[in-house]
Amino acid sequence: MRRRALLAGAGGLTVSALSGCLGTAGLDEYEATPAGVDPAVREETGYEQTDVRDLVVRETVGFGGVSEEIVVTNYLTEHEKSISLGPFGSVRVAAFVLLTSPQISIAGQAFNPIAEMSTRELVDLLEADFEGINNVEHVSDGEVRILDQETVESIFEGKAQVNGTTVDVNIHITESVQTTNDHLITVGVYPTQVGSSEEENVRALMGGVVERTD
Repeated sequence: MRRRALLAGAGGLTVSALSGCLGTAGLDEYEATPAGVDPAVREETGYEQTDVRDLVVRETVGFGGVSEEIVVTNYLTEHEKSISLGPFGSVRVAAFVLLTSPQISIAGQAFNPIAEMSTRELVDLLEADFEGINNVEHVSDGEVRILDQETVESIFEGKAQVNGTTVDVNIHITESVQTTNDHLITVGVYPTQVGSSEEENVRALMGGVVERTD
């Protein structure tokens, strides 16, 4: 499963929202900070931080006859866990991903659409852009606490391609919360067959989010 396309889609939306505003204000570069999960929570849940990637979105926009390049740097922090899938052995198929995108405000007006996106809109980006995830259906909504903020958590069911085999998966996705300078979204994916244990682990990871990865 490819997990960086959600940020690509969201980052593109951010640049579109900024078009015509940043250049005239002399503000053309914004960068998020990669978030993480408390190491003690990672150890307790069995998830390993496997990658931290920057995703730089560049776009040249025109306003009033003047062209400016807008650069928005988002970050994706990936965690993975091996799950036993019977005859396929132990496969790294459980994932917990943190997406951070910079808060941007000019003259009191916010320009990052991630802050306003519902979990349904976010999961639509996930289904459209992530290779191997499809047939996503809504299951339930609830609330979780991330960085001392209450936010909506939605659970979806879908199908994922793993080593050429279709696996039923549960998808947890949260609406944006604010860090000191960024918007943060969490996504957890694991095989439905291990839902009794991994649902609790994903919630523990959400509760263990920290603003900066170690």
